[in-house]
Amino acid sequence: MMVKKLVVTVLVLSLVACAAPQTKQETGTYVGAGVGAATGALVGHAISKNHHGVWWGAAAGALLGGIAGNMIGAYMDRLEADMRAATAGSGAAIARVQQAETDILTTTIKSDLFFDTGSAVIKPGAYAELDKIAGVLNKYPQTMVRVEGHTDDVGAEDANMRLSLARADVVKNVFVQRGVNPTRIQTLGFGESQPISSNRAQNRRVVITLIPIQQG
Repeated sequence: MMVKKLVVTVLVLSLVACAAPQTKQETGTYVGAGVGAATGALVGHAISKNHHGVWWGAAAGALLGGIAGNMIGAYMDRLEADMRAATAGSGAAIARVQQAETDILTTTIKSDLFFDTGSAVIKPGAYAELDKIAGVLNKYPQTMVRVEGHTDDVGAEDANMRLSLARADVVKNVFVQRGVNPTRIQTLGFGESQPISSNRAQNRRVVITLIPIQQG
């Protein structure tokens, strides 16, 4: 089985493959996903088999099976509707990218909803939101999940990188505790390297991407 299509972004670390974090100087195209900047560059970055040297979905795709190509659009339509319903009221920004054989859905949530400043400990009140998202992930098992952590530029760059990855890992752990198959989840930390706004609050975010697995 091959993973041929990427679909939705949601939060962060991989059991299938440990992806190395990027540095501030690395030029990334995965900027602004879920906040109105979903572009062809985003698609190219998301589907690249060479990103971080690992195509983390291939092994999991073989384990989880896939969706028939002509059914992916409808599958993702339902997933998008359920994700919008699950995150309503949270301030999440959801974006859908559909290009040729790619169908990507990203969910971007301000990390302030989940974490206190400088912390990777989930706020008690955030579990209800994560429970709803986990419910959607469990309802659509034929997707891969990519969780990203992003920070603002306050503080040391290396500390921000560690913090962003730690937050992604924590979100992943919550999903796994709620029954999401860990082989589906990749986590990444980008620190302050991929700002999307001059507003620091918007740069502090968690991005969850869902990627459909196609038969074939």
